[in-house]
Amino acid sequence: MVIDCLRKYIRQAAGAALAVLLLAALTKLVSAQAPAINALPFSPGEELVYQAEFKRGLLRGIDVAEFRFKADRKPASPKNETAGDPATISLMGDVISKGLFVRVAGFHFHQHVESMVDPKPFVALRTSKLYEQGKRARLSEAVFDHQARKVTWSERDPNESGTPAITTLDFSEPIQDVLTVIYFLRTQHLEVGKSFDIPLTDSGRVFRMSVAVVERKGIDTVLGRVNAFRVEPAMFGANNLSRSRGQLSIWITDDSRHLPVKAQLKVDIGTFDIKLKRLSFPETRQAR
Repeated sequence: MVIDCLRKYIRQAAGAALAVLLLAALTKLVSAQAPAINALPFSPGEELVYQAEFKRGLLRGIDVAEFRFKADRKPASPKNETAGDPATISLMGDVISKGLFVRVAGFHFHQHVESMVDPKPFVALRTSKLYEQGKRARLSEAVFDHQARKVTWSERDPNESGTPAITTLDFSEPIQDVLTVIYFLRTQHLEVGKSFDIPLTDSGRVFRMSVAVVERKGIDTVLGRVNAFRVEPAMFGANNLSRSRGQLSIWITDDSRHLPVKAQLKVDIGTFDIKLKRLSFPETRQAR
């Protein structure tokens, strides 16, 4: 009976809940522009791997998904890459269902996001997103015109040859998507008691996400015991990223890297705990 209930809830919330988890990483004041690319808290090639577990009542520690985030650097001119050459940042994010989720829900879930970013100021330039659930698939793309302050969203079924649905929307700066916001916020200074709004766009919508920095405390992580800020983005509601009910808390290390080490998502179907399991820093060839 418990498994039947879990199957029902996961089927209903798989897309929304796991897509929302893609944001799980951090938050902070959006006031000044981001620093230059060589001053960013993440390096080209940095990779972060997270594990998501589900719990509801007596069900504890059920492995449901894996998240991967990777940052890289691309020169504006591939034929002339120098130390002072202007560059864009390439970001990739993946979430894929695994473990009991696949056996209970009866299908695989995968979402892949790629974003191109202008590091100074830190704003999204282009976003592509592939969503796969069983045999269903949707491919979307956003192109940002920062002079006109307009974003053009297109969406289509990659398995069909039909005309894509296209939407053009106005936005305010510094505009972010669901992936760039993770890295943009890592460049910011966190301070308990602060609250702020972040301009964000996803799935043909533009909105402002309110964020609160709640506390700073020591927590146990894969890195050992670290001091971290807990932040709470207001992601749920009719005018927010997810129209369903829920609460998201994120813990970010209080150090130079501002690593998102933990997140907890509470929704109607239960609670998802997302924890950093592995990270690598190419400049030191160090992996944990």
